[in-house]
Amino acid sequence: MAKRDHYEILGVDRSADEKEIKRAYRKLAMKYHPDRNPDDVDAENKFKEASEAYEVLADASKRRAYDQFGHASVDGQAGGGFGGGGASFSDIFGDVFGDIFGGGGRGRSSRGSDLRYTLELDLEEAVRGTTVKIRVPGHVECDACDGSGAEKGSRPETCGTCGGMGQVRMQQGFFTVQQTCPTCRGSGKVIKNPCKKCHGAGRVEEEKTLSVKVPPGVDTGDRIRLSGEGEMGADGGPPGDLYVQISVREHAIFTRDGRNLYCEVPISIVDAALGGELEVPTLDGRVKLKIPPESQTGKMFRLRGKGVAPVRGGGPGDLLCRVVVETPVNLTKRQKELLEEFQQTLDGSNGNNHAPKKTSWFEGVKSFFDEMKF
Repeated sequence: MAKRDHYEILGVDRSADEKEIKRAYRKLAMKYHPDRNPDDVDAENKFKEASEAYEVLADASKRRAYDQFGHASVDGQAGGGFGGGGASFSDIFGDVFGDIFGGGGRGRSSRGSDLRYTLELDLEEAVRGTTVKIRVPGHVECDACDGSGAEKGSRPETCGTCGGMGQVRMQQGFFTVQQTCPTCRGSGKVIKNPCKKCHGAGRVEEEKTLSVKVPPGVDTGDRIRLSGEGEMGADGGPPGDLYVQISVREHAIFTRDGRNLYCEVPISIVDAALGGELEVPTLDGRVKLKIPPESQTGKMFRLRGKGVAPVRGGGPGDLLCRVVVETPVNLTKRQKELLEEFQQTLDGSNGNNHAPKKTSWFEGVKSFFDEMKF
């Protein structure tokens, strides 16, 4: 009797991707599973047929051969544990339903955990970029047992609870639930004589030195990924990644906001009144800043292109300098006398012309109190 087409059995197109094939098999397996259809030969045959089709189409190499040569390419190889030399049904069922029933089959490797390292930088380092050496604690394969976890001269043994499958089956009503073995925790093996160095873990903690290349323009919150520098994987699985989190230290002069830098520049009352020229710092060196006469506290001066070029691209921002008029302190007697004389000259003329903001403010206060009703 001619075999049915595998795509037809699963009810998918020949262009179906892996997820569509898996979803179709899951639906059929749930419908025709022998535990749900006891003593139903037809359902059992359909279940076997669907499992055989899934085994072929879920394997990229088998699927290519099947698409080219049909059933002849897999006869004697497929069968999903029903008379062929391929994977057993428990492997297929665990692959498709492992996310429901608590994991897959024996000794399944898993990817290592990702790690995070906080790297503190000065503002200059973050803006210009740098290369930093960091020391990171992690785990490496135990050299005493070569990662097996068993003492030299011994080796892990097959778990007696699950028979090495890493899974145990529990009957719940008409359905069999597959769960991770509580004895070996899914590894399929137990260690009766654990390694004295790693205590059976197969790995030991070790600090390693890594070189981190920090690109120019990074800011607090940015992350640099070092692929494969995280925790080592279990049972031969790939390692995780290390994420280096950037934290820029507070600067004595500058404050950063995106691509712009800000700073406060203190000036004397003489420079504020008469104007002058000051040297102000930038990350590229000193520049001249002209202060026009009659400048007030809070006036902002923009130095274009003296900010930061962001790490994600684009030109540099600006440096914005906010002037702050500083009141003189620790005056001598003569200096106080001169200031008093100066104040008298202001009062003797039209004082309102010399302090327009002060005059406007006091007029507003007077108006406020006049309108209040007590």
